[in-house]
Formats: sequence, structure tokens, C-alpha cells
Amino acid sequence: MSTPSPAALPIRRLTIRDLTACADLSENRGWQREEHKWGLLLTAGKGYGIDSPEGGLMAACVVTEYGPQGRPGLGAIGMVLVAERYARQGIGRRLMRHVVSVMGPTPLTLHATPAGRPLYEEIGFKVTGRAEMVVGHFVPEDTPSRIATRTATAEDITGILRLDEEVFGVDRTHVITRLPAFADHLLVAEDGGRIIGYAAAWPNMHTHVVGPLIARDTETAKALIASLAARTDRPLRTDIDVRHDELLAWAGRRGLATVFSNSVMTYGVPELPGDWTRRFAPLTVAAG
Repeated sequence: MSTPSPAALPIRRLTIRDLTACADLSENRGWQREEHKWGLLLTAGKGYGIDSPEGGLMAACVVTEYGPQGRPGLGAIGMVLVAERYARQGIGRRLMRHVVSVMGPTPLTLHATPAGRPLYEEIGFKVTGRAEMVVGHFVPEDTPSRIATRTATAEDITGILRLDEEVFGVDRTHVITRLPAFADHLLVAEDGGRIIGYAAAWPNMHTHVVGPLIARDTETAKALIASLAARTDRPLRTDIDVRHDELLAWAGRRGLATVFSNSVMTYGVPELPGDWTRRFAPLTVAAG
């Protein structure tokens, strides 16, 4: 019995029941399994995949929609993966074209590796920015920040959501309200009792990922990162918009070295909505 052509295999919606298969696919391509992150993406977003005739997944990706249900204002694509044995056969292109078609007129964004960027450009995505991944054990400053930070409470969620939508430009309630359960630490920065920033640190393999990081200014962003670092013994990892060169330079002095760079790309809009000056790092590059 002949094996069906990959081009003939159906693309289906993934669910949380596919979490192990998604993690296996990550591992197959030399990525970390990242089961904690896959769990969030498969519940807060929409997964798409192609089953392999040999078992498991041949390919997968996730789209996280933001904005009103049924008419999202933005879709973030991430975790685009094709199993090694099926690489360079047009499967990733087919999966991406399917997602673009399903999303219709909804603007899209993604973070592209150098290897993936040509495919996305072929489909119509444009480079609109860049983010640098920094990793390392944080070295505290001798002089503590004057900006007040504290652990977020349930009463802060409304204020966090209000600030997040103002800065991100699209409502992310269904993702942000998952942060208290998803993250190990969720902090807010205050000025006169008003929330001027917030940040989370969530576990990913041996690191704590800092994201989202929303702040009034660079000093507030620094205070939030330092406060999160004080709450963990793990290395920190985050993806900083390169336009925030002052924060990147400070992170380097504090022990967080650049290990990777991604292109920020959009489809259907010339640039991302919201206020980039206060948006320092995404929740994850897979979800914006």
C-alpha cells in the first residue's frame, strides 16, 4: 500500500490532546519541548497540523487571535514546524498559505528566524522590526530602583488589561487573564497608586522567560526585570524590541547576552498596532 503524498494529507485543527505530539515535533527539529508554552498556545490559540502516516505530526503551527471574538484585529502566528524527514517539500508553505486563507482579512504578525524569513516573504509578509533574544543570570545593580514594584493581585487584573490594550493596540483579555496560572511571577509597577507597567516571568525548561513586558518608560522596564530576577535562581530569557537600545545595553551589563535575533514581520498591515515605545517584550515570540 503506497504512502499518501504529503500534499494530499488534510490540515486539521489541533487541540490540547495534541500537546505531546507538538512537543515531540519541537524535539524532532532540535528545539526544546516547551510543553508548558505549547499548553498555553493550544488553549488560548488555534493550532493547525498535518498528521504523519508514521504517527505523530508531520507539521504544526499555532495562531493566537486578538480582539473581538469572531472579528479579531490581529493574529499572531508561531511554532511553525515541519518534521525533519518532511523538510524542504513545500509542507511549511502549504500550512502557512492555509492559515493566511483561514484568517481572511485579519492582519497577521510573526517572528521569523533567518531560515524561515524567505518563506514568509514569498507568502507576502514584510519585515517591520527586529527583536533580540537575551539570556543569562541577572547581576543586580548596587543601587535599587526608586520605582515601586510588587506582586500583582486579583484586584490589579482590570488595570493590567486596560494598560495592555492601550499599549498593545488590541484586546488580549483571553491571554492576559491566563497569566496568573501560567506564570510563576506577575508583577506591577506603580506611581501614585496607578499601574504604569507590568511583567510576568514564566517557566520554560531551565529558564524563566520575561514577558509580556509593558512599561511607561525604560526605567520602569528595568525595575520590573530586576524585581523578577530577584524572585528566581534560574537564568532569565526575554526578547527585546531592538528600538529599545537603552534597555538592551543595560541588559547586557546585567549579564543577559544576546543569543539570537528574529525579524518581526506583518501581513496586511504596514506595522503592528499600539504604542511600541511602551511595549518592550512579547509574552512569547510565538504569540506576540
